[in-house]
Amino acid sequence: MVQLQHLQPVGIQCSASLSALGETHADIRQALTQTASCLSLRDDLLLGQSCLVGASGAKLTEQVFAEPLQAFDSRNLRFAITALQQIEAQIHACTADMPRHRLAIVVGTSTSGIADNEPVLQQYFHEKTNAPFSHLKQEMNSLAQGLKHYLNWQGIAYTISTACSSSAKAMAAGQRLLNADLADAVLVGGVDTLCQLTLNGFASLESLSATTCRPCGFERDGINIGEAASLFLLSKKAAPVMLMSAGESMDAWHISAPHPEGRGAAAAMQQALDIAGLQPEHIDYLNLHGTATPQNDAMEIKAVRQIFAAHRPNLSSTKHQTGHCLGAAGALEAFICQQVLQEQWLPLHHNGAIDPELADQHYVQCSEVKQPLRYAMSNSFAFGGSNISLIFGANF
Repeated sequence: MVQLQHLQPVGIQCSASLSALGETHADIRQALTQTASCLSLRDDLLLGQSCLVGASGAKLTEQVFAEPLQAFDSRNLRFAITALQQIEAQIHACTADMPRHRLAIVVGTSTSGIADNEPVLQQYFHEKTNAPFSHLKQEMNSLAQGLKHYLNWQGIAYTISTACSSSAKAMAAGQRLLNADLADAVLVGGVDTLCQLTLNGFASLESLSATTCRPCGFERDGINIGEAASLFLLSKKAAPVMLMSAGESMDAWHISAPHPEGRGAAAAMQQALDIAGLQPEHIDYLNLHGTATPQNDAMEIKAVRQIFAAHRPNLSSTKHQTGHCLGAAGALEAFICQQVLQEQWLPLHHNGAIDPELADQHYVQCSEVKQPLRYAMSNSFAFGGSNISLIFGANF
């Protein structure tokens, strides 16, 4: 048996999120407690057809960057900095007395700035021109390094890219850095922006839904893609919502499909509970990975049954309103869990028919809370079997 490392919970000192849900806490709550769709139709991303996506309507910063930050400039980085600017004053206040070499950054992404280079690549392949091309803006670590230059921090800074578990793993890494006393504060989160590469890639896998996705739905047929920028400042100081633990597993069953019995997913959830010192019945809300693909949803509910047995936590997937934000999905859904605990409301599951084979769970159909919500779990399961479950706790 693997000996689990005991980790102390860490506090979420401040956070910000931009996505199809909106920009403010009020926007996000309204979007997740109503049935009107937040997705929009785009015809510039998927070759030869339109598609529904979770696009952010935020106006991105137009700030002129100086060197060396200019070298990392991309829509992805500007999306991140626009979110960061919502909490920049709070970050500086929290870290004012901390040495800059003790301030760390760990973020997740899967697309980085590749969208900025797509037009250049198209021009090259169609016209064989030598248009300027910058590899740096699409390198995975450009996100962490860009944020490091922007904040003028001098501590550890790196990017995690493990597909859809990337930003949840960034949060876990932040907790470990604090527990190992390698940092006094850590900026964690994830940023992914819409681009043609991912839309056409998932279309080639026949994984895109022609309509709004329906996680665990009877007629589910695939995902919608979204974009998000969600950032958190973590420290050892207590906060209204704490990151309690992270459970991670790697089942490596298939390059793009999860283990059909949910073994890796169940292992991640159980490990998160064990590290936090909690029992399944302590979890009041579970944010499903819930992509709305036939295999993923069936696997995840099998894993939920294995871990929670007779206990039926409130659960929902929020991807029908956000789209699947890939490398930023874990951070976006962590932000949703933070708001759920802080403001005491529940995100609605979609209102379509549930698959009868998955219908034995307590899917959220009413946003009102009948009893206080103390603990929330969020699942993120990625290609290759890279699984992670995060647990958050309200610090009443």
